[in-house]
Amino acid sequence: MKTQAIATTETYFNDNIDSVVQHPASKFAKAKSEKKVISIAKATVTTKRKISNQIILSATMLLLVGGATLVYFLQADFQQFNQMRMSSTLGLTFLILTLGLLLFKVSFLIYNVYLYFTYKPIESVSDELLPTVTVIVPAYNEGNLVLETLRSIANSDFPAKKLQILAIDDGSKDDTWSWMQKAKAELGDKLVILQQPENKGKRHALYRGFNLGTGEVFVTIDSDSIIKKDTLRNLVSPFVVDAECGAVAGNVKVLNNKNAILPKMLNVSFVMSFEFVRSAESQLGSVLCTPGALAAYRSSAVFKCLPEWIDQKFMGQASDIGEDRAMTNMILKQGEKVLFQRNAVVLTDVPEQYKGLYKMFIRWGRSNVRENLVMANYVFKSYKEGSKAGTRLLFFNQFLTIVMTYPFLIFTAFMIAMHPLLFISSTLLGILVVSTFPVLFYAKRYSASESLWAYAYSVLYTFGLFWIAPYAIATAGKSGWLTRELTV
Repeated sequence: MKTQAIATTETYFNDNIDSVVQHPASKFAKAKSEKKVISIAKATVTTKRKISNQIILSATMLLLVGGATLVYFLQADFQQFNQMRMSSTLGLTFLILTLGLLLFKVSFLIYNVYLYFTYKPIESVSDELLPTVTVIVPAYNEGNLVLETLRSIANSDFPAKKLQILAIDDGSKDDTWSWMQKAKAELGDKLVILQQPENKGKRHALYRGFNLGTGEVFVTIDSDSIIKKDTLRNLVSPFVVDAECGAVAGNVKVLNNKNAILPKMLNVSFVMSFEFVRSAESQLGSVLCTPGALAAYRSSAVFKCLPEWIDQKFMGQASDIGEDRAMTNMILKQGEKVLFQRNAVVLTDVPEQYKGLYKMFIRWGRSNVRENLVMANYVFKSYKEGSKAGTRLLFFNQFLTIVMTYPFLIFTAFMIAMHPLLFISSTLLGILVVSTFPVLFYAKRYSASESLWAYAYSVLYTFGLFWIAPYAIATAGKSGWLTRELTV
């Protein structure tokens, strides 16, 4: 409530600044006083946030170090447990499978590290070589943020004569359409705004944009995302440099990472997911998902799969989620490359509450299950010329993770019931060891202090979000966006 009050007071001050300047006597003194109150309140909120952040990070580190210490004192119990496992056929089999999976994952990580160090983003080509681009912005209940999104696109360092911007209101129930109209009045001919007669879902809004777009390249941007001035030109340059490129994924960062704890955690997680994982995938020409926040597609590749994409079904029901992953999958199936551009940055809003977070992850999890099943139908066939080993390895890694979800869930339940101390201590030690890599990665790329949120995120995911993967697998056939009616 304090934050809201501060924002309201600040808005009042900004809206009335002209009258304050015109009447510099009592009104100026009053406005100056209000501004001072705002500054003090902001400083108070900032201080409280810093203290809260320090408490959470300190508690996380104490918990992980405590777990590692507990492992040391329970060595005799661990030895006894391992002897018991090795004395039974089932236990020995599970141990061998676990060690085999661990060996594969470690080898896969080392290979990804190698790919990451060989990756370099493609530099922007000249204005003359840049292709014509249609930017499509679907929006639903986005409010005033859609205006900032459209402004960031219009202010891009991209030739105006080669840029078409289409904003599509997908039957919003709030004032999104009014904000689009305001954007139109401000940006003029740079922007075309459209309104769906009813809410039909993001896929249908994009479908309309694809059919109306005239660009050689389609760029899709979420309506809660802000791009940098050079993002568009960096994003589409690979299509000029590489004729085999069919799609490009942008580099997604968190916009609201100063506001709450969860965005801080996700900020570190996104850097790992995009700047490390997708850099490695890009070296294989097989980025598995172009994000909805920022992606680019060669128009010819889109039109080849557009009828199949808009009519996609899973278990007999129309697919209303995972439109980005589905489009990526279909373009990979065409034999074209999907690349990642680290220098094409977009800042996007993420959930600030647990409910919004788990709903977003459920949607992603269901889409992951669906598209891995789709990918299994073609990835081991001759779907393209040249090497397919890299794509197959990426698929195998993801599919193996899905397949092992329930066996490890059962093992976890067994450990909690029979050996709770061994489970808790070994899990905390595992988090400390495994999460050190993203901590070091983020610290090297950005900030050492902020990198510690990787530990907190791993603790949250392990103990608070562990149920999402098995739940998403069990409910993969369910539809629904889940987060459309939620605020961040």
